[in-house]
Amino acid sequence: MARWQVDRVPETGSTNADVAAAARAGAAEGLVVAADHQTAGRGRLGRSWDTPRGAGLAVSALLRPAGVPAHRWPWLPLLTGVAVVEALRIHPGVETVLKWPNDVLLDGSKLAGILVERVETTTGPAAVVGIGVNVSAAPEGAACLAAQTGPDVVDPEAVIAALVDRLSSRYEAWRGQDGDPAAWLAAAYGDVCDTLGREVRADLPGGATVEGRAVDVDAAGRLVLMTATGAAAVGAGEVVHIRPLSG
Repeated sequence: MARWQVDRVPETGSTNADVAAAARAGAAEGLVVAADHQTAGRGRLGRSWDTPRGAGLAVSALLRPAGVPAHRWPWLPLLTGVAVVEALRIHPGVETVLKWPNDVLLDGSKLAGILVERVETTTGPAAVVGIGVNVSAAPEGAACLAAQTGPDVVDPEAVIAALVDRLSSRYEAWRGQDGDPAAWLAAAYGDVCDTLGREVRADLPGGATVEGRAVDVDAAGRLVLMTATGAAAVGAGEVVHIRPLSG
């Protein structure tokens, strides 16, 4: 089991970039970098993820899932989503859910985002797990913890501790089962994924779309849609947006 070490910094360009550099330099699994402000954060598909000073938290962790087959690595972002949902639910009234693959929503608005990146190192591939949480303020249309709980209730250090606790616990369980989602992760993910059961449209690169009812997440972590012509699976790397078509 990894020994998790949290390095707390007030500001950085990107916590993911910091952890990736540490991974390439030989850092051990369990390194966590947490910042109150980052100036060059990134989200999925290269989108920017800004953490204005004092408004949120950026937390990145280094994982080295040796023994987990490569075809099961796509479940790591979904596992992280489960862990973040559970961690943020420590606050009363914060009933977080996931929008596939791993946007963390509160009352339909985005509260936290996740970016998992694979990094090649001299000791084998590693994963950098990045989490951004809106704590005291949020961009227009997004959610923040303080608006739900009141500013005096949110302790950033407690948020970091909860994130590390749930991520480490869920990760160790996943790795202990060689990353097999059927062991427990698929069920845990289904319990918190608000996309399942909804009619949605998947916007793909180039303007193509797929519409249907989200009915499952397959063994590769892809969202399965039941369309007018049958089942279709879409992966996180090929979807630009998932949009609901009905409530």
